[in-house]
Amino acid sequence: MLSDTICAISTALKDGAISIVRMSGDESFSIIREISDVKKIVPNTIVYSHIRDEGEIIDEVLISFFGKGKSYTLEDMVEINCHGGVYVTRLILNLLLKKGCRLAEPGEFTKRAYLNGRIDLSVADSVNDLIKAQSMVQAKSAIRGVNGSVERLLTPLMDEMKDVISMIEVNIDYPEYEDEVVMSNDIVKPHVEEWIEKCEEMIDKAERFRVVKDGINTVIIGKPNVGKSSLLNALLEKDKAIVTEIAGTTRDLVEGKVNLKNITLNLIDTAGIRDDAEMIEKIGIEKSLQAADEAELIILVLDASNIDEEDRKLMERFKDRNMLVVYNKSDLNRIGEISISAKNKEIGSLVDYLNEKYSDDISLVDEDILNNERQIALMKNCLEELKQMYANIDYDSTDIVVTNLDSAFHCLCQILGKEYQEDLIDHMFRNFCLGK
Repeated sequence: MLSDTICAISTALKDGAISIVRMSGDESFSIIREISDVKKIVPNTIVYSHIRDEGEIIDEVLISFFGKGKSYTLEDMVEINCHGGVYVTRLILNLLLKKGCRLAEPGEFTKRAYLNGRIDLSVADSVNDLIKAQSMVQAKSAIRGVNGSVERLLTPLMDEMKDVISMIEVNIDYPEYEDEVVMSNDIVKPHVEEWIEKCEEMIDKAERFRVVKDGINTVIIGKPNVGKSSLLNALLEKDKAIVTEIAGTTRDLVEGKVNLKNITLNLIDTAGIRDDAEMIEKIGIEKSLQAADEAELIILVLDASNIDEEDRKLMERFKDRNMLVVYNKSDLNRIGEISISAKNKEIGSLVDYLNEKYSDDISLVDEDILNNERQIALMKNCLEELKQMYANIDYDSTDIVVTNLDSAFHCLCQILGKEYQEDLIDHMFRNFCLGK
């Protein structure tokens, strides 16, 4: 219910200098008057006061007031900046609950901002992304999203689709309205072709950037004792995997994450792959091959001093995948484009290669782009509808193929969380003056 007043602790619940308790809803101002020294509230100001429970001072605070239409939720809103600490913060929260507030659900303040029309759904996505950001790339991308990058990206395409849909609807529903162009399939087809290209470009960029932003799932494979675990440790800059001279030391998957300049690697070190493994080791090898089959990037490690038939089998098996062949033990024999010594932490050539490989994709952080799997999936649905329309446009009438265009446009509306029918009707009447 948007009519009630909600509250929550907006900062981490732990010892600290300051905590913030937030309140939003119609009763926010009246409740704060009951529990503070403030009697006259001026929206969009900060005042010094005390929080009191039955006259007894609980804390010395600063209170921020945000008036309806000017706050994060577009509702009357109060933020109590109190002394940090679990006890005092909870005391103030419980006082608000006692005075009639309801404890907010997770994300409810942002949900109200969306439902009240302050932000669209793509911005809400980005708010969550910004909170969870763990790298500069993730934070920068989220900030662009918070500032409306997805809406900027989609608006030109949506406006073009609305124009065509509106004109087709006018042709169907108002045939006597002679001032409008009759939208034949010959006129519509070039538009659909152009939209397909735009959607494919958006999806391609989004998927390339997703790898840069979220990290690429990377599996390190190779025979036993070629230096896979040593490479994992060198990349992570810590001894996470056990390294010994005994073949088959790694029998299960060992995972880690490393942030390079232009790419994050979600690393998995695997059991050494060989034909003459014993039973328990074979289980590890099966897991290794399964992980490699599911990986987005395969780093195949070879012993540069001893390349044999088993190495060649692995190269052949994964030749059609996104694979890097890394020649380890360069202190013994330096060959190949990517030559390293994992034991000596000399992996610069691999790191440089990976940064260069993804240098173009990292620049996408400065572009307006789809931000997450939900948005990409909806754009793919939009693309499929447009392709279906294009395939049938030479055989079906315009009023039939427009159903695919309606569905495609609806997918874009869902990305932004907009009402499809309301948006389209407003556009029709604005452009064609059908009410006169």
